[in-house]
Parts: sequence; structure tokens; C-alpha cells
Amino acid sequence: MKLFGYWRSSATYRVRMALALKGLDWAYQPVNLLEGEQREPAYLEKNPAGLVPALETDDGAVITQSLAIMEYLEDAHPTPSILPDDLAARGHARAIAATLACEAQPFMNLRIQSYLKKTLKLDADAVTAWLNRWPGGAMAAAEKIVAAHGGAFCIGDAPTIADCYLVPQMYGAQRFGVDVSALPRLNEIYDACIKLPVFEKAHPDNQPDAVKGA
Repeated sequence: MKLFGYWRSSATYRVRMALALKGLDWAYQPVNLLEGEQREPAYLEKNPAGLVPALETDDGAVITQSLAIMEYLEDAHPTPSILPDDLAARGHARAIAATLACEAQPFMNLRIQSYLKKTLKLDADAVTAWLNRWPGGAMAAAEKIVAAHGGAFCIGDAPTIADCYLVPQMYGAQRFGVDVSALPRLNEIYDACIKLPVFEKAHPDNQPDAVKGA
């Protein structure tokens, strides 16, 4: 398998964590978003949306969108699973993942922030307030789900797909000034996850295309 991605991409980070949890072997092909490589014709043939990540499977299929990639990995390599055994718990894990993927992370990505700053001409304080209103609000909702159904991790006492979405979201929130001080459970779980050896290699700073000091 080959993963096309960018070191700081939250969506790519999620998939790296899922691959790590499953103990799968894969190759990495960096796509430099800052240099516009995601818009080059060769990459657009793989992912017409011009986004990362994209996963090229061993049989040559290309799967796009992090959630679809992770569901593919679960179907193709069901053991170890990144979903809880209990069906209701699976639903809660997927709900957390969807909340962060659909309601939080998109508002923090490069193209949205560029639009806010360059097109709408928002200053730094206004951008920070906007991010706290939208991604911050979605993270507060995820906090309530975790508080109701979580254990040592988002759902239960082992990492699941929900944690694969939480960790990159917390990483991004810290980068962009989203106030997470009122989210104690998310902070606790984030701190637990990043200490796990299985996730260490997935961290953005440990990727071959990482820019040191950036």
C-alpha cells in the first residue's frame, strides 16, 4: 500500500494512526500542499478533489477521504480492529469521528484559513475567534460524547477510530489557538494517546517530509 499525504495534514495523520494500530506495512508519498502538488494533473488523476490523503491499495485501487480509507482498512484487515466490539459503542466511536471530521477539522484546514485571511481580510484575532466558534464548538460536543461513553480512551479502554480523529484535532487546535482548556476528557485522552509507542511514528514531526522548526 502507498499513502499519499502531507506531514501536517490532520486527515493524513488520522490514517497513519489507523495503519499503526493495525500494524500494517505501507509506503509514503509526500504531497506538498504549500507548493500546490495536490493540484498537479498526475495527482488529480488519483484524487480529483485535490486533497490528501489518498491510499493506493496493493491491487492498484485508490481510496480517498480519511474515513473511507479507514473503513476500507477495517474491512480489508479486520484484525486488530479499530472499532469497539459492542455495536452501540461502535456507533459512539463513529459519531465522535464524524463530529471531528465534519464539524471541526474542515474549518481549520489550509484553504479555509487562506480564504478567511486573504479573501475576507480577517485579522489574526478575528480568525482565532472564528476557529473557537466553529471547530471549538464541535470539539465541545465531542467532549460531551466522550464524557458519557469514554474510558481511558474515547470509547472504552483501548484506542479506536475515535482516537485516530481526536489526536490530530487536538494537535491542530493547539497550533491554531483554539482554546481547549474546558475540555478535560479530550485533553486527558490526547495526552494518553501521544505517549503510546504505536502512535509515535504517526506524529507529524516524525514524517519524512516534516519541516523542522516550522
